Amino acid sequence: MRCPKCGHVDDKVTDTRAARGGEAIRRRRVCLHCEHRFTTYEEVVKAHIRIIKRDGRYEDLDRNKLLNGIVRACEKRPISRTQIENVVSGIFNELEAEYERDVPSAVVGKKVMEALEKLDEVAYIRFASVYRRFKDINQFLSEVESLIGRE
Repeated sequence: MRCPKCGHVDDKVTDTRAARGGEAIRRRRVCLHCEHRFTTYEEVVKAHIRIIKRDGRYEDLDRNKLLNGIVRACEKRPISRTQIENVVSGIFNELEAEYERDVPSAVVGKKVMEALEKLDEVAYIRFASVYRRFKDINQFLSEVESLIGRE
């Protein structure tokens, strides 16, 4: 593994642990040249799932894109990075179990909304406003009212 600080290729693994619910292995490493410590993740390479977008285009399912979207919805909320990563892992696991290749984007959006509704109502509303493309304040208020009605 190449050191991110000096680029040297020799390193030593100092710690190995399961991560993401057993879906990956987290390794702490130290560069043998500059002694910089860094973390790497190792996971099984699976068949790529593609998203069928609303306009019919195909796009690879990107873990980082999904993670970043959920992180944006959860900004300044009392939600840990671990909770967010668990949501992303759960969604990925469900998609891989239910679909072999192509997944409609609506399915992904629905799964994210279900997970965020359980995690944090404000994050849910933030994500819903972008995902459902609210045109005006009335649609926003309607979603908030329906959320209040579910309690």
